Amino acid sequence: MVEVADPTREDLPGAKALVAEAEALAERLARVRQSVGRVIFGQETVVERTLITLLSGGHLLLVGVPGLGKTKLVETLGTVLGLDAKRVQFTPDLMPSDILGSEVLEEDQEGRRHFRFIRGPVFCQLLMADEINRASPRTQSALLQAMQEHKVAIAGEVHDLPAPFHVLATQNPIEQEGTYPLPEAQLDRFLLEIDVSYPDLAAERAMLLATTGAVQSRPVQAMTGVELLAAQTLIRRLPVGEGVMEAILRLVRGARPETTELEEVRRHLAYGPGPRAAQALMLATRARAVLDGRLSPSVEDVLALAEPVLRHRMALNFAARADGVHLSEVLDRLKAQLG
Repeated sequence: MVEVADPTREDLPGAKALVAEAEALAERLARVRQSVGRVIFGQETVVERTLITLLSGGHLLLVGVPGLGKTKLVETLGTVLGLDAKRVQFTPDLMPSDILGSEVLEEDQEGRRHFRFIRGPVFCQLLMADEINRASPRTQSALLQAMQEHKVAIAGEVHDLPAPFHVLATQNPIEQEGTYPLPEAQLDRFLLEIDVSYPDLAAERAMLLATTGAVQSRPVQAMTGVELLAAQTLIRRLPVGEGVMEAILRLVRGARPETTELEEVRRHLAYGPGPRAAQALMLATRARAVLDGRLSPSVEDVLALAEPVLRHRMALNFAARADGVHLSEVLDRLKAQLG
């Protein structure tokens, strides 16, 4: 494998321009985080990983109990990033046409009839799928083509979605009555899965003061959709060192029972992550580096993002679940190999 060049070397063609673009993006992202912080309190890790997902051009699954600001985060990001954001509340009676749109039969003034396609809420730049596991599998699958190909097929005609296009879905891990767990194929479409936990004392105190007064802070736009697309292109241009690439491959391949060297993985896992996990880690580590003001990722970035990238792409077998084994234990063992 060829060693990737250092972007800070001034003798490389285009190196100075790449460094300047990365530094400008880091400054712009700092303003984005500051604007989000005016409304979202005590969720720094969640905000960071959400921005990593958007910079990587992927989709995000937010898992947490109600009332932790998941919906508010998506609404705020739509404003701060200048994106056309829409929300769909997933319910058991929701139909695919309620998301994608449908054709209606119309008659003009001369009595001629024709079909007209009415676009659904999926035709936006930032789609919030609220409580996505409450919809039936048929409705959940309506998003598969949109998430993977950024287009939808209705009545034999293909319609392109706006760019950028991101799905930020929420899921309640506690209340499971009347829900439909997401299939593995759809889970794999999410770049990251993030657990949203309760805020700490200081953050909750600040939240109380900011949200129960006469005047409430509002987010301000700090970016545009065009700038986000340019940022996603820049992320893909950043170099990744040989050591980071080897760490990604070792981690992902080590999480598969068929290719691992760890007995725990072979004994406890029913299946492991596919190649899409390695692609997600490659992009996400670059995005995390830029958010941190660095020009290329490190192995520490791989370790920090290993759990949100891999967790929803792995599954324990029945024996492991019966023995009380947790996926986090297996992931900790895998990360320990990388130091």
